[in-house]
Amino acid sequence: MINQQEQIIMPKSLKDLRPVYVVGVGWHRYQRLSGTPYVSLGLHAIRQSLADAGIAWTDVESSYMGTGYLGMAPGLPMLRYLGATGRHLVHVENASASGSAAFRHACIEVAAGMADVALAVGVDKPETTRHPVTGLSSLANDAIAFFTHYALLMDQYAQEHGAKPEDIALVAVKNLYNGSLNPNAHRQEERSLDEILNGRKLSGWLTPLQCCPVGEGAAAVIVASEDAIKRLSIDPDRAIRVAASAACSERSGLDWPVDVALTQVTMADALQQAGLKPQNVDVLEVHDAFTIEEVQYAESLGFCKPGEAVHLLKEGAFNIGGKMAVSPSGGLIAMGHPVGPTGVGQIGEITMQLRGEAGLRQHKGAKVGLAHMIGNGPMCYAHILQKP
Repeated sequence: MINQQEQIIMPKSLKDLRPVYVVGVGWHRYQRLSGTPYVSLGLHAIRQSLADAGIAWTDVESSYMGTGYLGMAPGLPMLRYLGATGRHLVHVENASASGSAAFRHACIEVAAGMADVALAVGVDKPETTRHPVTGLSSLANDAIAFFTHYALLMDQYAQEHGAKPEDIALVAVKNLYNGSLNPNAHRQEERSLDEILNGRKLSGWLTPLQCCPVGEGAAAVIVASEDAIKRLSIDPDRAIRVAASAACSERSGLDWPVDVALTQVTMADALQQAGLKPQNVDVLEVHDAFTIEEVQYAESLGFCKPGEAVHLLKEGAFNIGGKMAVSPSGGLIAMGHPVGPTGVGQIGEITMQLRGEAGLRQHKGAKVGLAHMIGNGPMCYAHILQKP
């Protein structure tokens, strides 16, 4: 029995537990909806991650699958093609942050010593949009779309900081260039500023190339303990430490817009866990479903003051090879946003960067990377990876 006067102190960060490392990464290219079954998408990414780690499927002790649109328990018919091992499987649905949540819980299980090797996989084919039926009416149900919300944010940011449409559209110029270097990206074509700005207006300044494409795809990451790395003869020089995992959901008292306020809180928590400062981050992958998000989230990190991100963007500070490479994968704008895989894919990109294996996208000397993901506004995740 526990004395009621005794306090139970629970660890608040991964650093309070045993070390966790990313040892394998894999993708199926993000792409337009096709006739490819989701099972094939997911298996391709998982097999690639196993090969990257140099381990067998039977070495994986636990699996977490992030998905937003596939219905009940889609991992069961997918994973049985690898072999029915009877190991632990959890399905995670958390909107755009489904993959990030799957990765977080895989890390926690390994860090807690309940497994030595765990898989986090995201896979999706978002053919329809499903919203929960709450039974409560809203005056804005048919009036406000996602892009309208972000068009309003662009307008507010421009008025407060004197930014122009072409300033914020530079996010798309940069990320579409990065995507042209990424064989796993949905969009692989570089576009000029004029091409981006002259597209049809969806809402306010927003044009299609300033919004993320939502298609299909898969991403997989394998995490392991130090014991597993030694036992399975995994190359320790390619193992990347998960230094922090932070998560936050909507709460009262936050300033509008909530996703920006949540980002600031969650990123600060992750940095504190890892004992790092914003200036220590070499690679930042953010939830840039719309161009304005990258600008606001870079400022939320604390890398620069409010209103300064646009100026740094224009100077090339967020380019690959700049002060901090922001979304070298191409971000959601170019890499794409198939929902379930998105957060897992961010972890994979940062792992490649910290290993020095990102090829033409390589940010020289990268040692610290931060992955940020928003889930439908009220949820936020931040993970910091660090080269040992």
